[in-house]
Amino acid sequence: MNSLITPERIAEIERLIRPHIRHTPTLRVDMIEFGLAPCPVDLKLEYLQHSGSFKARGAFTNLLTRSIPEAGVVAASGGNHGAAVAYAAMRLGVPATIFVPGVSSPAKAERIRGYGAALVIGGDRYADALAASEKFVEDNGALAIHAYDQPETLVGQGTLGAEIEADLPDITTLLVAVGGGGLIGGIAAWFKGRVKIVAVEPEGSPTLHMALAAGQPVDAPAEGIAADSLAPKQVGRLMFPIAQAFVDRSVLVVSDDDIRAAQQALWDKIRIVAEPGGAAAFAALFSGKYVPAPDERVAVLICGANTTAVKFD
Repeated sequence: MNSLITPERIAEIERLIRPHIRHTPTLRVDMIEFGLAPCPVDLKLEYLQHSGSFKARGAFTNLLTRSIPEAGVVAASGGNHGAAVAYAAMRLGVPATIFVPGVSSPAKAERIRGYGAALVIGGDRYADALAASEKFVEDNGALAIHAYDQPETLVGQGTLGAEIEADLPDITTLLVAVGGGGLIGGIAAWFKGRVKIVAVEPEGSPTLHMALAAGQPVDAPAEGIAADSLAPKQVGRLMFPIAQAFVDRSVLVVSDDDIRAAQQALWDKIRIVAEPGGAAAFAALFSGKYVPAPDERVAVLICGANTTAVKFD
């Protein structure tokens, strides 16, 4: 495991960024409420984090631990990372330019603009936006903040693992959605096998599933309802050895229909509004793709809520 991504470093960073982030709540539900067999499940409501997702943790870590040039920072993002970097930059008085692909949701673009960052549409998919942001760095000298394949990003997201353990010390299993892997990589680096970490991916972008099968990060499809948050070209190279060591090998794959049904159930039953990527981990439970054993204590991470799925009259 990378010597920069350790529980000790995560604990240090947690203390550094604590004044800038929210300690998000947990909620105990029983799956009988959702028409399934009785089973208590703890939901970690990280969608209530600043900027609407867990990404604020990595964003503040980058801005508080790296040297920021006069040109400010630049990020490529499906939307949530960009919103988080824009928010952190606004709070810390740093210029920010955010590149997003055309698949990014209007809700995420509006958040980025609302935080005062310059927003640039860079191609159709995340890989296109990343390439455009790299050209911007070459031309302007801004500091690039990678959405998932950056030590500071992984360590920042790992603080969520520390918070989950503090809130839910008795859990045995944690379900986490995977895109580029910064979130699950940071969390797995914190727990180091003390909790079973189960990865959940959309069937349209099985990046970790394909990487584990190949023994290394490989190009994967980038399609589906959660493409703006869970569909990079590959999982990150920094997180991959962490996943090999500490993430359960049976990566779960959920369909777009599974994710939509989970979003609807979360809203109908407990009035949680989750974006597709934010609901993906819960979709594994709700669809029956993951069935807890009788002695398991399961927690599910609801990690993002930047969506216009619910409109109020």
